[in-house]
This record gives sequence, C-alpha cells and structure tokens, in this order.
Amino acid sequence: MSRPTGRRGDGMYSDWTANLLVIAATLGAVFAVVCIHYEGLVLLSRWIARGVERPARRSVLHAMFAVLALHVVEIWVFGLVLWALVQWPACGYVVGDDPLLLVDAIYFSAMTFTTVGFGDLAPVGAIRLLSGTEAITGFVLIGWTVSFTYLEMERFWRVR
Repeated sequence: MSRPTGRRGDGMYSDWTANLLVIAATLGAVFAVVCIHYEGLVLLSRWIARGVERPARRSVLHAMFAVLALHVVEIWVFGLVLWALVQWPACGYVVGDDPLLLVDAIYFSAMTFTTVGFGDLAPVGAIRLLSGTEAITGFVLIGWTVSFTYLEMERFWRVR
C-alpha cells in the first residue's frame, strides 16, 4: 500500500474532516490529562497532609509512586488517542511500524511525553499536531510534578 509522503501538495492535509478530528482529539486529550493531573495532585496533597502519623520514608515513597502512576495514565491517554487516530488513514500514520500496534502507540507516547524522542518512530500527517502538543504538555506536567513534589516534601519534612 502506498502512503502519501506528507509533503505539501500530495493531499495529506486536504481532508479537513481528518484535520478537525485530530484537533478535537488533541484538545480532548490535553484537557483530560490536565484534569487527571490536577485531581491526582489534589488527592495526593490531601493524602500527604493526613499522613503525619505514617513514617516519613513510607509517605515519600508512596507519593513518588503516585506521581509516576499519574504520568503513566497520562501517557496511556495520549497513546490511546494516537492509536485511535491512525486507524483512520486520513489522519496520518507513524513511520517505523506498520501496522501501529497499541503497545507501539503507548511506547511512542512515552517517548513523546517525556521529550526523549528516540526517533525510531515518527508521525506523518495531521497526527503530528497531537505529538507536538503531547511533548509540550508532558514537559509542563513533569515540571508541575517537580514543583508539587518539592513544595509538598518541604512542607511534609518541616512538620516532622
């Protein structure tokens, strides 16, 4: 099967239905992960505040595993959205895997979210918007986690 190259003039971006679908899916994914992150940090902050009677080491470990779990969930949200979008060829495809399996979409999402970007997989077509937006969203959410962790741990250890 021959695929468009993604260069201008080959029709890759002429399907406005696909473009609008990618835009809507991207906005939906960003909204979902920001809400997940916010609510997760709120719950975690409340849990840490109530944990004065727990050993400090255990509370810190639980908090770290909780924020890692939040990021894994967020990576899965983007990965599922990417995988769903590539099911419709007009939205684009990922070079490096044909067909793109769900596990590959999650891997690509993890590399994009963390801004590692190994380069063994690359988006082509309108789904590039999702990937670029995921990278900046991941960068911001990781920074948010670092700030949250610092502030909570400083407060937590000061109480001790």
